[in-house]
Amino acid sequence: MPHTLALLLAVMVLALVATWLLPSGAYQMSEAANGQKVVVPGTYAPLPDRTYLPPWTLFTIIPKAFASAQGVIFFVILMGGVFGVLQKTGAIEAAIGRTMIRFQGRQTLLIFFGMAIFTLLSASFGMASEYIAFTAMLVALCAAVRLDAMAASAILLVGYGVGYGASTTNPFTVVVAQEIAGVPIGSGLWFRIVVLVLAFLIAFHHVWSYARRVRLDPTRALAPPPADDKSTPSDFPPMTVTRGLVLGALGLTVAALIAGIVLAKWSLPQVGALFLGLGFSAVLIARIRIDEACDAFLAGAARLTGTALLVGVARAIGLILEDGQVLHTLVFMTATPLAALPAEASAVGMFLIQAFLNVFIPSGSGQAFATMPIMAPIGDLVGVSRQASVLAFQFGDGFTNLIIPTNPFLMAILGLTGVTYGAWVRFVWPLMVKLMLLSAAAMVAAVVVGL
Repeated sequence: MPHTLALLLAVMVLALVATWLLPSGAYQMSEAANGQKVVVPGTYAPLPDRTYLPPWTLFTIIPKAFASAQGVIFFVILMGGVFGVLQKTGAIEAAIGRTMIRFQGRQTLLIFFGMAIFTLLSASFGMASEYIAFTAMLVALCAAVRLDAMAASAILLVGYGVGYGASTTNPFTVVVAQEIAGVPIGSGLWFRIVVLVLAFLIAFHHVWSYARRVRLDPTRALAPPPADDKSTPSDFPPMTVTRGLVLGALGLTVAALIAGIVLAKWSLPQVGALFLGLGFSAVLIARIRIDEACDAFLAGAARLTGTALLVGVARAIGLILEDGQVLHTLVFMTATPLAALPAEASAVGMFLIQAFLNVFIPSGSGQAFATMPIMAPIGDLVGVSRQASVLAFQFGDGFTNLIIPTNPFLMAILGLTGVTYGAWVRFVWPLMVKLMLLSAAAMVAAVVVGL
């Protein structure tokens, strides 16, 4: 499959071509009570002067886009550095290992708590690629309780997918999308928590049911037994007092994050400062040498540099459409058919559009910058709040990550566990149907309750 960066560059070219073919137009804008700039329905009009962008705009727009998205870009890199420091302490790995080892002899508890850990880490902190290090150990633990490679893959991947799709405070998807849409960071948290609980219960039942079927009839397994693996429970770092204190600091950070975004309406700079403080606290608690801490921070930041670059390139797409004066034209063309539908149906339609786009732009932050400048105004026009527009984005982006082959993390985990993509699709598509129905119902509920 093409690289995500290549796909974004191709969309940039299409955006430039669109400025040559589509008529220029604009809506009148007004300021809502919360200070948002929103489009005024029924005010779209063609512009008398056409703007033609030259081909070299593809090169000149990228530095401009990086400058425009610098806040999010630096936030992503900063978060990567902080999690690099946390990884250096071994605290999160120790917590995961201790939990899994405690339930090693009990299938149901291993599935439940294993999925719960990955779900919460993804929903709260946007963790994903960090799980690759646990894959071999997870397969070994599952083999010890007669769970096959498919069940091991599902514990990790389904937990990750549910965490991203029903995210609460994921800094790389929900926080970024809310920042772009102009809604307070952390708003709508109660609704997201409800969806997260429902999605997790549905997902757990699906994985547990598969494990139960295979236990009763091994011929129904969709994957062979895991290959012999030398990983043992001792491969997990031990839980120590120091690592416990680091986890305590992490818990306090989560509490402060929720309080800050709910009570003080924090934005990206405050959230970034909070996590930077967590990184410094972890260094002091674990007594990491300053040189080692710096190396860990830079290594973590480097792991997310690619994501940060995708954010900048994705922002270039929106800038091309804005400078070419066709962004509102696309909004008008998309909103017109949706406007004929009830607001509830329009909300579901927006979610399905985001799910389709995720096939081509699997990067959460990249998709937010590529689509939210269009989808948020569409919501203004069809009676869907900007908060609900963010929900449409996160549902479409997160849940479909469980099945699209353009998701490099999915393909990496399947490669490590030895599960073929075809077998994974057979396992996960019934769950995808359930999660898509839940998402559609949640979109309708968001409109009904006026989220």
